[in-house]
Amino acid sequence: MEPEHTAPKTIDEYIAAFPPEVQALLQQIRTTIREAAPDAQETISYQLPTFRLEGNLVHFGAFKKHIGFYPTPSGITRFEKELVGYQRSKGAVQFPLDQLIPFDLIREITEFRVWENLERASRSARTAPPERLRGCSVIHPDR
Repeated sequence: MEPEHTAPKTIDEYIAAFPPEVQALLQQIRTTIREAAPDAQETISYQLPTFRLEGNLVHFGAFKKHIGFYPTPSGITRFEKELVGYQRSKGAVQFPLDQLIPFDLIREITEFRVWENLERASRSARTAPPERLRGCSVIHPDR
């Protein structure tokens, strides 16, 4: 059950492309993620609703028979036991539309991803080069 028109530019546009019952689920997932990650930025990435906080946090989307939730491979690995019974891959899990969506689990996974991204950013900050070298092409070869 994918959107039928052009690629959405906002999460609101993405959600609006679906039938009302799916819109309600998507909005509830959005709210759940927002509560778990209040400082995250909303965007569209890979044509899916995305939350970013010190990098990609989670993505989600609706399909014909399921809601896809994409918390990166670490989010899947960390909650492997809780995700038993759901179709999943390295970085994604499918929540069937004909079953209850596990909003509490989505919240827990999102909270883990917030912690993970902030921890990674904190480690990077501790090992960041001195200010005088930050613009140096040796540190940033793409500049």
